[in-house]
This record gives sequence, structure tokens and C-alpha cells, in this order.
Amino acid sequence: MHYSYIFKRNAVDLYHQGLWPDTPDGISTENFRNTIRGWVRIEESCGPYALCHKEHNKEWSPEERYALVARVLAGESLKSVAYSVGVTYSQLNQWVRNYKNYGYNGLIPKQRGRKSKNPDMKKIGTRKPPKPNESEYEELIRLRAENAYMKAEIEVIKKEIALREEKEAARLKAKKQQSSKNSEKTDSN
Repeated sequence: MHYSYIFKRNAVDLYHQGLWPDTPDGISTENFRNTIRGWVRIEESCGPYALCHKEHNKEWSPEERYALVARVLAGESLKSVAYSVGVTYSQLNQWVRNYKNYGYNGLIPKQRGRKSKNPDMKKIGTRKPPKPNESEYEELIRLRAENAYMKAEIEVIKKEIALREEKEAARLKAKKQQSSKNSEKTDSN
């Protein structure tokens, strides 16, 4: 449900007086009161004009998104971080989820819309992921080295398994030959 700025201001003023406005139809009283509490927190952290509807949404850079995600991952609650900067709780939750799944690249806005029918057309506004900073670059090098080491270790283990299987096959073959020789001796006697 969308509420006007005047309605929100009146609801917040009533809340400060210890009163509640009438609950609109189609929403539970508990949800409506939680919404008002959220408006109060937004107003306290960002000022009264934070309750106004914006002409357009703010474009958050990947660095700004990362700063908010880092605060959440450091232990602050999603709601407190969201209310302190005036972003919705669900939007911040989505940024955190994208960061956990895709890392820093999950915070880079994706191009929206249908793909072009003419792939030769010059693409406008495509964004390349930023180059990693020095600590990320060092971590990337370390992880690649660790990955190469693990691949080599897996190859060694595979070769050991293959050698064991060869030895076991040779032992079974020798045992089978031995048992066939023993059976020939008993048949000739």
C-alpha cells in the first residue's frame, strides 16, 4: 500500500503522542503498526523528508552497496542499517544475498531489458566489473595457487588409486593362476 507524505507525518506524530491512527482496510493492525514504527525510525535517522516519495530512485554505486553490506556482515541488523540510510529492508537484504552468492560482482547493477536482435550494434551502458584492489588481487592469486595445489593433489590420489587397483588385479590374476595350477596337479594325481 502506498501512503502519502501527509498521512505518514500524521501517523508518526500520533505515535509520538502515544496514539495509533485507524488501521486502513486490507492490512492487519500488527503489520500497520510495524510499518509506522519503521517510519519513525526512518524519520529519526534521516530526517522528516525521508518519508517523502522520491521523484526517482537513488542510484547506489557498488562501493556504496558494499559499505552497507559490510555493516550487515559485521553484525549490525538489516533493519537498522536500512533505516539509517533510507533504503528498504528488502533491497538491502537482496544486496546481502547477491554479495554472499556472487561476491563483489553481485553488487554491480545488471543491464535490464530484452537482448538486442542485432548483436553487432554497439552496446551503450555496459559495465565491466571493476579491477580488484590490491588485497583482492593478492587473495585471487593465493586462491588460484591453492586451487592448482588441490588439483595436483587430486591427480596424485587418482594415480595412487590406479596403482592399487593394478596391484590388486595382478594379485588376483596370480592367485587365479596359482589355483588353476593346483587344480591341474590334483587332476593329474
